[in-house]
Amino acid sequence: MAKIEAPNRAAVEFLVREALFRQLGRAVPATQAPVLVVNSSARHMHISPENLEVLFGKGAELTVHKMLYQEGQFASQQTVTLVGPRKRIIPNLRILGPCRNLTQIELAFTDAVQLGIEVPVRMSGDIEGTPGGYIMGPKGFLEMKSGLIRAARHVHMSPADAAFYGVKHLDLITLKVCARGCTTRFDDLLVRVDPTFKLEVHIDTDEANACNLEHADKVELFKS
Repeated sequence: MAKIEAPNRAAVEFLVREALFRQLGRAVPATQAPVLVVNSSARHMHISPENLEVLFGKGAELTVHKMLYQEGQFASQQTVTLVGPRKRIIPNLRILGPCRNLTQIELAFTDAVQLGIEVPVRMSGDIEGTPGGYIMGPKGFLEMKSGLIRAARHVHMSPADAAFYGVKHLDLITLKVCARGCTTRFDDLLVRVDPTFKLEVHIDTDEANACNLEHADKVELFKS
């Protein structure tokens, strides 16, 4: 007799919501489970146009090294050196584009240890009260008063994806990664919803190594 695999939790939750929507006479969300992508986000920098000119010269623009999964986002060819308070450095820190309205650097825990500083876990853009550092570029030197963070693990979702999982913007969800017989669970994954987003989880390099993401057999999102 063929073995029948039980549906995952997200699929079960969706079936329950689908029945409820039909009873309420409301439009039913998409029936097909969205394709889930989980990527490791290496340390990187986001930069304002003004600070880009400080480091790379007047009129400088970011140029594409590699396009990223989210529409319009890319790893640029431009890199800088981050200098911590004890003169410990992280060289070849890549800038992601396009430019933003603020400058911040996202690190993993081991990066912070290398620099000899404590870096808080924050949602991207929430840099008030965070530590800073010094940035060396080919044309200039920038002192960041704040902006060093460990990015909170998060998932990008379109409104349709959010409807499938039964969540809304800034809710929390759980990621389960199964790799070579070992299962790792990440709670408190921050949900970020925008019509331009494709379904993608971002965890940092420490988290990716801990769950052996490179050899994952199955990844799953579900509400705790």
